[in-house]
Amino acid sequence: MLLNYINWNASPDILHLGPITLRWYGLLFASGFLIGLFMVRKMFLAEKAPEEWLDKAFVHIVLGAVIGARLGHVFFYDFSYYMQHPSEIPKVWHGGLASHGGAIGIIIALFIFSWRVSKKPILWMLDKVVVPTALAGCFIRLGNLMNSEILGKPAEVAWAFIFQESNGLGSTSPGPPRHPVQIYESISYLLSFFILYYVYWRTDKRDKPGYVFGLFMILIWGIRFVMEYFKDSQGGFETAFNNVLSTGQLLSIPFVLIGLYYVLRPKPAAPAV
Repeated sequence: MLLNYINWNASPDILHLGPITLRWYGLLFASGFLIGLFMVRKMFLAEKAPEEWLDKAFVHIVLGAVIGARLGHVFFYDFSYYMQHPSEIPKVWHGGLASHGGAIGIIIALFIFSWRVSKKPILWMLDKVVVPTALAGCFIRLGNLMNSEILGKPAEVAWAFIFQESNGLGSTSPGPPRHPVQIYESISYLLSFFILYYVYWRTDKRDKPGYVFGLFMILIWGIRFVMEYFKDSQGGFETAFNNVLSTGQLLSIPFVLIGLYYVLRPKPAAPAV
């Protein structure tokens, strides 16, 4: 049966201003952070936390996310290349960010923030930040779609995409129809955001330190584990495990286990008066 696949030929660029190019990925990436800043501010106001903490937390998060995501790509996915071309490591604009590395970078950054600024347990901040982070993940995957990158495996489903511009793999001709896995992930992260938002604002679970953070880890990295079955290989160290699991799946397993620990552990007892 002949199917009418979706021919995807979107430009990654929005507009050009002289030497400056505004790209969809950058706009969506920045939008996720700015919306997150607005949401966390609302959480701060609800708890009467000092608002000046927020600007410092924002700087920590942005630096942690970008540096962590870049180093995650370097060490998890293409270590041999970057060891031969170390000058390429800082060139984020050439592409190459890993979400697992970004998550690790944010956690480290918030540990430093909690230690130096808020003097509160790191879970106090993590339980807040993860809510808009799920929404940012939705935006980032849409940015990947606009870049025709992180491609799905070849598929014959009616909604398969044919990536016309470059096939997302450096080719100059269209490739086979593929799962639009960027859209699968984006929708899944959006649904996760709604769940986390509801749990934080409409239930008493936010009073259990680490619960919202743990739920985020289960949802986001559990979704990532499943979505890897629909993706082309991204490289990394999966060959060391005979390609049974992808690099993204291997990295997601400990994240999900950490999430299960925080969701299932008993609520800490209130201090005696």
